[in-house]
Amino acid sequence: MENLQVILSVSVPTLAVLIGILINNSRLSDLRANMSDLRAHMDSRFAGLETLFDQKLLRVEQIMDARLTRIERDLEEMRP
Repeated sequence: MENLQVILSVSVPTLAVLIGILINNSRLSDLRANMSDLRAHMDSRFAGLETLFDQKLLRVEQIMDARLTRIERDLEEMRP
């Protein structure tokens, strides 16, 4: 009877710790998968922003080029 009590007092907590480790490992794997999905989503959003910025900067560049051309033309006309 005493041997059974010793075996149970050692094996039950060990088994509980093992089960806890396995559960935490699976939760960490789920967290890793969620973080991976989030990173992929953020990468796609930043790629979209990069395209938008390229379009906006191209438009600004075209406007600045037109203005500089006009200023250069006006300066040429002002010269004697």
